[in-house]
Amino acid sequence: MQSTRPMFLSLLAAAALAACGGGGDDNTPEETRLQDSRNSFVPAEPSATTFAALAADSGDTVDNATTSRWAGVLNGAAYRIEVPANWNGRLVMYAHGYAGEGNQLGVSNPSIRRHLIQNGYAWAASSYSKNFYDVRVGVEDTNALALAFNRIASTNGRNLAAPTRLYITGHSMGGHVTAAAIEEEAMEDANNKVRYHGAVPMCGVMGDTELFDYFAGAQVAAQALAGVPNNPFTGWATVRDQVTSTLFTSFPGTPTATGAKFMSVVENLTGGDRPLFELGVAYGGSFSPVWGVFGGDGTVNGILNKSVLDTNRFTYTITGDPAGSTALNAAAQKLTAVADANRERRDGLRWIPKANGEIGIPVVSLHTLGDLYVPFSMQQIYKRRVVAEGNDRWLVQRAIRGISHCDFTVAEQVEAFDAMVQWEQGGPKPAGDDVLTAATVAAPGYGCTFTRDQLGPDDGNTTRQLRGVVAQAGAGCVAP
Repeated sequence: MQSTRPMFLSLLAAAALAACGGGGDDNTPEETRLQDSRNSFVPAEPSATTFAALAADSGDTVDNATTSRWAGVLNGAAYRIEVPANWNGRLVMYAHGYAGEGNQLGVSNPSIRRHLIQNGYAWAASSYSKNFYDVRVGVEDTNALALAFNRIASTNGRNLAAPTRLYITGHSMGGHVTAAAIEEEAMEDANNKVRYHGAVPMCGVMGDTELFDYFAGAQVAAQALAGVPNNPFTGWATVRDQVTSTLFTSFPGTPTATGAKFMSVVENLTGGDRPLFELGVAYGGSFSPVWGVFGGDGTVNGILNKSVLDTNRFTYTITGDPAGSTALNAAAQKLTAVADANRERRDGLRWIPKANGEIGIPVVSLHTLGDLYVPFSMQQIYKRRVVAEGNDRWLVQRAIRGISHCDFTVAEQVEAFDAMVQWEQGGPKPAGDDVLTAATVAAPGYGCTFTRDQLGPDDGNTTRQLRGVVAQAGAGCVAP
């Protein structure tokens, strides 16, 4: 249904954007949850005031050592900021991915750092003040750092004008942070309000809580096919070995005949027939973590108080086996979310912020086809939401022929970022991929348009290895 919220009035710079948040005037204290009592998080380097310069490369056009580099702690979150000597007035906020459940808070540099500083952009990144899947705190702490940018620069002896443009980008959970931060709901409810001018979410959880529904759907399908459909959902540990041995001779790359049916279900849950799915299963490594999160109570490890899991919308499909599909759907447990488990709140953003599709700025997103942890279906969900809100003109999506989670080359990320900036600066809407038409997604060459297999100096060993697997399988693309 079309939202009744007022759409963006204008795009503003960060300086004028701090205000109180929350979704109402009721003064009754809001309920708390387990995450609110976790106060043992500490920056990994609490006394850091700077960080290492980027190592020089033969293609560099400026001296990387001349950038201003500041590190510190803001509201319990560690941060890094880098401003080149020839700053172009634009600030890029980087949101990192899921950092686990440990107590140390670490800051991640953006993967396109070299491109940013070589082209005059400043960037800033927060560790967030809490770990776990806390997208709410990711948005708040990233926004708080953006608002503090000029004060931090001045404190460190560099007086800068307010940024003329604010962009945001992030990977995985950081893609969720990115998507949530640009929503109109964030401008209404966040405690730290920032209007961004453009965004590049990568391998992001663009379907927010629907990611956890996928995990639940995969589990109940696995249990049903393995002959234990009624085992309690939270009792996964008691049947895990039985289910695994029934579905796989070698997990996860070698399924049994029954396991092949299960992987067909997984393919259809994660985006449908598409290139590189099989390589993602056999070599990508992103399905094993899915197996490891089965059996949760739906609170996302204490981020919520009640279960958000819902599998009612799923129709499980074993391709080419309608009778088997019918039997599976009859046997699989149905999970229903508690209606208010992730409601809007009066004290700030909802506990798992939404990516509703209420956007009014250029967004260019990237996703790999072989990702089974944060699957390609996240892009399909997001596309439908954006279209339902009438905002399709602001969204470009690009499919990349990678076989694992966030398996991008730096070139692919740079091209997406530059395309977003050129669009935001008045250029034409850049090209993207159709993520919804099944025949298009299933085509053998799907994803080749924006895949760049040439590896540069900042592409790590994992990317090199995974792209090598793709090349050896004959599933790569020739760059234009």
